[in-house]
Amino acid sequence: MKKLNKSFKKLNLPNRLALLRILLAPLMLFFIIGRDLPFLRLLDGSWLDYFAGLIFVIAAITDFFDGYIARQWDQITKLGAILDPLADKMLMLAGFLGLMVIDRANIWAVFLILSREFFITGLRVVVASEKRNLAASMAGKIKTVVQMFAIGFLIMSWPYASLLLWAAVILTLYSGYEYTKEYFVD
Repeated sequence: MKKLNKSFKKLNLPNRLALLRILLAPLMLFFIIGRDLPFLRLLDGSWLDYFAGLIFVIAAITDFFDGYIARQWDQITKLGAILDPLADKMLMLAGFLGLMVIDRANIWAVFLILSREFFITGLRVVVASEKRNLAASMAGKIKTVVQMFAIGFLIMSWPYASLLLWAAVILTLYSGYEYTKEYFVD
């Protein structure tokens, strides 16, 4: 335990924020899909939505700040290059799969989004093995924001949540096309 504590202290702030996001993802998933657990049945379902929504907002904020701080304070690390996308994928995976399980997210939309995410992650591995860089595009950043809004709206069952989800699908597929085109053209 001492060694783990010592290792955690060595992490810079952006990596700690990414690690926090990794820990928040399964907690959010727990509140989304844990509605049938005996001790959670005591709460109204809307409270579970509020808890999941709050956890998601906190995680989304850490996503912004870990990248911002890493760039501004020149704290970009190899570990961060692994933790940040892992945390992002875990958060999106927990959100979309959880919402699909409780029938708030269309299975085809989730399938298309997650397929693109896995494909681009694999493409990034190939690019890295070739000692090249596949930087995040503006479309990729917008895609992430729209996905986050879609998850938030779906968690809260707000109007236009399904519309936002399909907008996220379109942007997700488009940004995947951009990354793929960039890889094969360069």
